[in-house]
Amino acid sequence: MRVPWGRRAAPAPCRSLKTKGPGHAGQRQRQRKPGPAAKPDPRPDPRSGPQASTRPETPGLVKGYLDTVRDIMRMPLTTADASAPSARVTAEHCAAHCTQPPRNVTMLARDFICDSLYNPAYGYFSRQALIFSPRTGYDFPRFRDSAEFLKVMGQQYDEVERELDDVRSIPRQLWHTPTEILKPWYGYAVARHIVQQHKADRAAGAHADPLVIYEVGGGNGTLMLNILDYVREHEPEIYAHAEYNLVEISPKLARQQLSRQAGGASSPHANIKIVNRSILDWTARVDGACFVVAMEVIDNLAHDVVRYGFETGEPYQAVVRVHGDGEFEELYEPATDPLVAEYLQARAALADPPYRSPALPSALYRRARSLLPLAPNMTEAEFIPTHAFRFMQILGRCFPRHRLVLSDFYRLPDTIPGPVDAPVVQTRFDGSMVPCETYLVQPGWFDIFFPTNFELLQRLYDRVRPAGAPRSRVCSQREFALANADLPRTATRSGENPMLDFYENNKFLLS
Repeated sequence: MRVPWGRRAAPAPCRSLKTKGPGHAGQRQRQRKPGPAAKPDPRPDPRSGPQASTRPETPGLVKGYLDTVRDIMRMPLTTADASAPSARVTAEHCAAHCTQPPRNVTMLARDFICDSLYNPAYGYFSRQALIFSPRTGYDFPRFRDSAEFLKVMGQQYDEVERELDDVRSIPRQLWHTPTEILKPWYGYAVARHIVQQHKADRAAGAHADPLVIYEVGGGNGTLMLNILDYVREHEPEIYAHAEYNLVEISPKLARQQLSRQAGGASSPHANIKIVNRSILDWTARVDGACFVVAMEVIDNLAHDVVRYGFETGEPYQAVVRVHGDGEFEELYEPATDPLVAEYLQARAALADPPYRSPALPSALYRRARSLLPLAPNMTEAEFIPTHAFRFMQILGRCFPRHRLVLSDFYRLPDTIPGPVDAPVVQTRFDGSMVPCETYLVQPGWFDIFFPTNFELLQRLYDRVRPAGAPRSRVCSQREFALANADLPRTATRSGENPMLDFYENNKFLLS
């Protein structure tokens, strides 16, 4: 469910801790041990609901002191030669030159995450991820209630997983999206929003352009077909001149989407163009009015990791060093990467109200904490959405007249403990999804996905858009469905409605 490498350089200066990543033979692991062989949760929202902590609250200064002691006590060591040369590389370099995860290299945290997910030879989305897609849409009014629907869907989910285990030499990870579980009605709701906005813009004299859609990360191609089927059936005049462009980074999914182009509800769609590239590499300017659709895309966009100097508040960026024995080490250096610096500057420029990172305590707290023994030299870590920020910049620069339909998770359970806006890192073991406690894991075997601070993203998005662009807004999944969905089609006999009740941890950013 949701891409840079080059010259040789000395290892980055270490400012803080060293962390070891689980996931390959010979490494000590820090991930949780799998529990009893439980079946994957069949709910369409496997990532919903933050879990409340049962630990008693600890006063701030004492907690900071104890956290520092715990970090030191569990600081792992590598058996590799720390003085060995380490090349400074990027995810783009790996995509072009590496068929196996590289060693004796150093890269930014976002490059490590990006390479782990998207490398064409060994990345997670190249080798492991599959999207669960029922052969036909569910007839929701036939189900007694949501529990009966979940039971049926769970049985189908288990059957697909067993088939994968029977035919694959490696365990595949199967996940599902609202587009697939609620098809075609979820796609129809998105289409209805797009059509209504398109007609309103034309009526207001904003433009007289035909309907043009750019979808980013189309998965199985289901949303594409559902949107086009809806427009063809309900708005044939708009459909006659419509154009649909699907931007897909995965060659495998791009081929699958191309093969499904002929799979419309009644006849093939001839107005589809598949673009096999990363949206982050997009440079062409689209001057006409258009819609950009991104459903569950930004949760898998790579983040950087930063900490702040405890005394000065100066930011430091994380780099990951991969030793010759495959061990990972997290190091910190001054935040000089252009994208990291640009994001932090844009965030610092926000006003009314200004934004302050939760990772950076008040100056008074930091002064008091520095008086205690073992005072840290840096704050807690924070994951910052630098690739999502770049995506927003590309939208503003290359699609100046676009309207955005973006949906993703704003909260997630089982995130990495400690850092601000930390991701979920998980893999499949013995039929169960096992969450890990670090992002430093063997590339290609783990899904890494992030919650999105939609209110902050909206403010940054509005900042990078051209002057006079339509105002954006954030709404919940439920609010979007109430405004656009054909709700009787997804209601069970008890009145429960998966379109309204599931995926409650999703939000929409609309412009």
